Amino acid sequence: MATLGRQIVAEYYDCNPDILNDVAAIETCMLDAAKAAEATVINSTFHHFSPFGVSGVVVIQESHLAIHTWPEYGYAAVDIFTCGNEVDPWISYKFLEKAFEADYASAMEMLRGQTGQMKKAEIAADDQGRPEAQPTIQHNRNVWFTERNEQIAMSLRHKGDRLFGQQSDFQKVEIFDTYAYGKLLTLDGMVMTTEKDEYVYHEMISHVAMQSLSDPKRALVIGGGDGGVIREILRYESIEQVVMVEIDGMVVEASKEFLPSIASEFDNPKLDLRIADGIEYVQKVADETFDLVIVDSTDPVGPGEGLFKAAFYQDVYRILTKDGVMITQSESPRFNTKVFQEIFACYRDIFGKDHVHCYLAHIPTYPTGMWSFSFSSKSGVNPLKAFNADKAESFTQKHGLQYYNAAIHSASFALPGYVKTLLE
Repeated sequence: MATLGRQIVAEYYDCNPDILNDVAAIETCMLDAAKAAEATVINSTFHHFSPFGVSGVVVIQESHLAIHTWPEYGYAAVDIFTCGNEVDPWISYKFLEKAFEADYASAMEMLRGQTGQMKKAEIAADDQGRPEAQPTIQHNRNVWFTERNEQIAMSLRHKGDRLFGQQSDFQKVEIFDTYAYGKLLTLDGMVMTTEKDEYVYHEMISHVAMQSLSDPKRALVIGGGDGGVIREILRYESIEQVVMVEIDGMVVEASKEFLPSIASEFDNPKLDLRIADGIEYVQKVADETFDLVIVDSTDPVGPGEGLFKAAFYQDVYRILTKDGVMITQSESPRFNTKVFQEIFACYRDIFGKDHVHCYLAHIPTYPTGMWSFSFSSKSGVNPLKAFNADKAESFTQKHGLQYYNAAIHSASFALPGYVKTLLE
């Protein structure tokens, strides 16, 4: 029977879940499956969805190969459609069965477009008098990283090949090269930092406190494996030592290799880097040891979960000097409202209501774009009264800061009405 095309609807079971959750690997498998059947690739578009799943399509001159994966079930659904008789879709089907390491696969073939049921129309080609020439076909890659939950999602197009991707003892560490924001660091599928907007987070978590303290000498950074916080703190001549406690050494090493503009101060002699559990570290530190403690944690899941509990903050309070300050990233008021409210209530119980201040910054690649930080003072240092605007502005100009300045310092504490209501 003469037909226009052949379509295979395929299912792959008990596949390797790591492959099914790797957008770069899936794109490669699908491209190679098309090429194995001697199809001509025109375009590929793939999305990774946090925490699980990849969707994508390879457009070929002869039609397409499409996929969606469910890594948590080891399952992939694939549609292979080819026009004419030059490309055999079964070659692609068998290739993918092996590539996905499937224990079992099934497929059904449908013949599409029975020519006996159709009448062919004569359509004149619009060549506009141009001489015949073999068109040049270029493969356009369109690969996306997507962070999402049940309500919202944010996608960044990247160049397709993952620069780094390994599973540490604590989390999956990945680095992609995106078109809009440069290199992107993700942990367990969540955006941590990008080259193009990292300065917002790192400047605001560091300089608000440093400009509010009088001659701070010792600082402790919990987390911050990308190195951005220590880069900012070590700009200050008064700092004699920064102790950084990062639980995952893989984050540090990956950042040093692929994010050197962020991880630029790991060789600074003032830095005492410890690959260890920050919770256990603060339990053992003597009272009144640090002038500043910055908690640069991930979201309250995985290795960062314990950094959102009262016992940890009580230890931080204890190890601060009399006029010491704690700074934390305190989530998005809109995206993670419940955690935002709970941690500020926790800080107020420990430091006192009048000693805890919320301030905001705008980070394009973080959920909702608005992110909050906390300023908690042991003795009541007020960040709006303690800082010197002229000194802050001079520092900003000297070091070429891109987000923080004296006006932003003050303005960041001006909270929208709904944020005030949440905190009440």
